[in-house]
Amino acid sequence: MQRNTFLKSLAALAAVGCLPQAHAAPSLKLMIPANPGGGWDTTGRALGQALQEAKLVDAVTYENKGGAAGAIGLAQFVNASKGDPNALMLMGAVMLGGIITGKPPVTLSQATPVARLTSEYNVFVVPAGSPLKNMKDVVAQLRKDPASVKWGGGSRGSTEHIAACMLARGAGVDPKQVNYVPFRGGGEAAAAILGGNVTMGGSGYSEFAPFIDSGKMRMVGVTSQKRLPGIDAPTLKEQGFDVILGNWRGVYAAPGISAGERDALTQRVVAATRHKSWADAVQKNKWTPSLLTGKEFDEFVDYEFSALRAIMYLSGMV
Repeated sequence: MQRNTFLKSLAALAAVGCLPQAHAAPSLKLMIPANPGGGWDTTGRALGQALQEAKLVDAVTYENKGGAAGAIGLAQFVNASKGDPNALMLMGAVMLGGIITGKPPVTLSQATPVARLTSEYNVFVVPAGSPLKNMKDVVAQLRKDPASVKWGGGSRGSTEHIAACMLARGAGVDPKQVNYVPFRGGGEAAAAILGGNVTMGGSGYSEFAPFIDSGKMRMVGVTSQKRLPGIDAPTLKEQGFDVILGNWRGVYAAPGISAGERDALTQRVVAATRHKSWADAVQKNKWTPSLLTGKEFDEFVDYEFSALRAIMYLSGMV
């Protein structure tokens, strides 16, 4: 959709009461249910910048609220943003995993689906000075003494946590023995890895990229089907471990908004992903664009809940 056509559609929506009639580019509130420095934070701020640079909103205000795989931020978003057509929240596979394991009182179904934005595979890293050179070394240590391998990553139920349990199960180790240390954000996890407080860490490449580029961290495996462009790390599969697991991130809107308001927000998000600012962020962070909206996104989230629940059950997590 060309920008002029898009703006005309917004004007039409405003004319029938689906958008605030004062102006077609309101300020947007963006809930990031994680601490600064992680994948959700990076994605949210990249989206906000693209929305502003494309002149789709006047301004974006951000609120970080980490903890419980995003469930704390989700609860605040659901309770504080009811009916607000100018509010968005970052979410993704990590939140689904956290809901499955934590069973919080507020669920994702209370908010309004808007769009999936990106997909990303997990990269496992060790400090540069670690004696563990690859995932085979990690698994050998895991078999010898599971408790001695401390895995650092996002909240319990995150994709890196699930991948660690899948790896353990495939190696003949009880997944319940995985010594997983959850953190409230990528910044905390990175600090723990660099400080030697955990043996290794897992997350999206973008969270560890500065430390990989500076030589402070070394990649030992990635959870993709095949090697990823621009990421010099072997897959777990090519090292002999049948673990393939992707992560994805998206946005939801507030509870109680109208179908027209949902459509207007969706159009803004879609238009933002076509802006150069977003394309630059995708390239820099080595994300895979995976835009999905409407009924297809609703059905995708339902499927992901079922698939993750099955994986987590087989891995001994639920």
